[in-house]
Amino acid sequence: MKSTELRKKDIAGLKTEIKELQRAHFGLRMQKATQQITNTATLPTARRAIARAKTILVEKQRAESSAT
Repeated sequence: MKSTELRKKDIAGLKTEIKELQRAHFGLRMQKATQQITNTATLPTARRAIARAKTILVEKQRAESSAT
């Protein structure tokens, strides 16, 4: 998911997106451990997507706390 799409979501939406991304990353790690994964390039991509979502979540939380 692109950062522009993530920025449109609210804090609750970002949290659910992070949970989904973490579940997908876990599944990829298990596939790698059992040697079932065909494209290993998806692992770093999933990690970066999680980091991107977490960064935007923190930005939104800071903006919300400074606004009040």
